[in-house]
Amino acid sequence: MRERATMTAADRRALVEAIHATPVRLVLAVAGGGNAVITDLLDVPGASRTVLEICVPYSERSLLELVATAPEPPPAAAGFVSDSMAAAMAAACLNRATALGQPGDTLVGVACTAALVSDRPKKGDHRAHVAVASSDGLEERLVDLAKGALDRAGEDRLVADAVLGAVADACGVG
Repeated sequence: MRERATMTAADRRALVEAIHATPVRLVLAVAGGGNAVITDLLDVPGASRTVLEICVPYSERSLLELVATAPEPPPAAAGFVSDSMAAAMAAACLNRATALGQPGDTLVGVACTAALVSDRPKKGDHRAHVAVASSDGLEERLVDLAKGALDRAGEDRLVADAVLGAVADACGVG
């Protein structure tokens, strides 16, 4: 999946309108960051045609319960902010979309797990892993963030834009 330059609010709205005009139905999970995409999707009329469910598994237990429903849960050593965790989250979301959708729906599971600015120092890089699972397979992207360059809201916005871009690509409007 390709990355997009920073989007304006008008760009985001137009992209979400295009997403809502497609037949794609999705379940989305965001953990640790990217939560602004929830507002992006729900604030534009037509969200009920696209969004089946959104979850924010923020605690360790909640995230582990989500990925336990994936066909291949990530290895314990993978960590909570990793490509394998994002892939397992997306697969679990696709499973949930399958349970909630109707026969014939075009379904996707979208997930993001992120390590952003916090009130305590992070040992690793600030980053996000985004994954989209569909009948076509798995698409992934990594969002690298420069530590100290942005505040929490700024990092979240960049990650949310990457998630929104991943959704748009899955809908064929990217």
